[in-house]
Amino acid sequence: MTTTYLPTLKQLQYLVALKDHGHFGRAAEACFVTQSTMSAGIRELETLIGVTLVERTRRVVRFTPLGDRIADKARRVIREAEELGDMARAAGRPLSGEMRMSVIPTIAPFMLPRILPVLRRDYPDLKLFLREETTGTACEGLHNGRADCVLLALPYACGEVTAEPLFDDRLFVAFPDTDLPDPPPTIAADDIDETRLLLLEDGHCLKDHALAACNRPELGAQAMMLGTSLHTIVQMVDNGLGVTMLPEMAVDSGILDNTTISARPLAAEHATRTIALVWRRASPRERDFKLLAEVLKSAA
Repeated sequence: MTTTYLPTLKQLQYLVALKDHGHFGRAAEACFVTQSTMSAGIRELETLIGVTLVERTRRVVRFTPLGDRIADKARRVIREAEELGDMARAAGRPLSGEMRMSVIPTIAPFMLPRILPVLRRDYPDLKLFLREETTGTACEGLHNGRADCVLLALPYACGEVTAEPLFDDRLFVAFPDTDLPDPPPTIAADDIDETRLLLLEDGHCLKDHALAACNRPELGAQAMMLGTSLHTIVQMVDNGLGVTMLPEMAVDSGILDNTTISARPLAAEHATRTIALVWRRASPRERDFKLLAEVLKSAA
């Protein structure tokens, strides 16, 4: 009988880490091993399957075309192996063990302080590892197995996922008090000066939600797209540099405290975004995610 030698999960993890980081040192740090251990593990994998996966030079790590395909396959194998543990946890106590959740930057600082104490109190056996990243990166990480679930804002095309809507989050227009000393209860989209609008750069879905709600194509062409946080944009508005759009959760969390900024709801047909928890379809931990969604709804 012919003996077949199969790659180990550790070797596949090394390969995926190298693909993600593009550098042996950083990949080794991510796997909590030395660089020599990482390099040896990948060489053993190459010897085992009899092909070169990675071209090494002093400055560049370059995957071969076959190496790219095998790394993608390795990522799926690792994810499925992790789901074996997920199945066992799902059969035990609810919301226990490790869970990796990505949260987008326009939600994380405003919602996490409310929900984390509740989770620590009611589900002490849950080890929740959080990653803050933009929606596109978070969805990619979900499908690659880097995350188990994502807390994001809809609408957004996140691929083949199950989505559990939590609540609607209204959009507000924020402006210096000197702009409107006696502001109306709401601000119409047509009243926004497109030459003074400050928004987050591409990659932040809040920008897309705000522009879609206003239904004014010229806003997207004229607005300044800034690669900063909402807190930084608020400081710019406070210094009289323009106006911006903020989600209600940010306003309620006190982002405008100690500023001379007023905020009023945007008067538009679709002036909300829907906060939702999403996870991969047919995940063995679906019961956990549904329970987590209920906890998030009640804590929010």
